[in-house]
Amino acid sequence: MDLDAIASKLQEKLAASGFDKSVKFDLGPDGVILADGADVKTQDGAADCTIAMTKSDFEEMLSGELNPTSAFMQGKLKVDGDMSVAMSLSSLL
Repeated sequence: MDLDAIASKLQEKLAASGFDKSVKFDLGPDGVILADGADVKTQDGAADCTIAMTKSDFEEMLSGELNPTSAFMQGKLKVDGDMSVAMSLSSLL
């Protein structure tokens, strides 16, 4: 899946959720996805929280195959910034 398709899938999940924070998904050499509320784009910018992980792990998390908490505990996901934002987002994914 390309980065735009992943961003669209994330936007679908956030659209009706009421999520009102900003989070950046740093996918390393594959790029960046920035979610500011329900607005999701593939451009870099400031965010309340940055989550670093591989693109393939992010795709698994979006599809429900990878639990965000398990990914964090296994070191597949690293959080920088406001941890409460990451925790509120985990319940949506």
